[in-house]
Amino acid sequence: MAENSNNNIEEEKNKDPAKAAGEQAKQESAKPDAEAQELKERLLRLAAEFDNYKKRTSADIQRSRLEGKAEAIRPLLGILDEFELTLIAASKSEDKKLTKGIEMLYANLTEMLRKEGLSEIKTDGSYDPYVHEIMQTKDSDKTEGSILEVVRKGYTFCGIMLRPASVIVAAQKPAENAKEAKS
Repeated sequence: MAENSNNNIEEEKNKDPAKAAGEQAKQESAKPDAEAQELKERLLRLAAEFDNYKKRTSADIQRSRLEGKAEAIRPLLGILDEFELTLIAASKSEDKKLTKGIEMLYANLTEMLRKEGLSEIKTDGSYDPYVHEIMQTKDSDKTEGSILEVVRKGYTFCGIMLRPASVIVAAQKPAENAKEAKS
């Protein structure tokens, strides 16, 4: 029996190297698979990062173009103001052809700028501190903060504020001031 147990031990020793070699071969074959999987994941992450980079740079370029156009259009706002004053003066003139010519020039200029993205800030309603600049307040029967008059038009270009609208707004009604002072 001792011989059988020694033989069994020797057989197991002989089997163990075979098993060990097989397990080692499995581990070695698993290493390239794991490395390949890791490299594949890194490649996918890099591809995603590169796509995000392309999108970000494209958005940056687009924003820079818009800001460049906005800076080019900003000086034209004074010319638009002068055109409006010219239209008012020309409407008082007896030369209707001159008036019509100025109106056409103004219409063409404003239409071209509108197509590029220029828009006038709305001034009907109440004061909005983000787009209006208060030049003066006046007592009025209208509700406090209502826009009474536009001193100078405001403009945005594709969402970029070029110039706020300068406005005169209604102050608190005098009767309300007196009531609050008494309280």
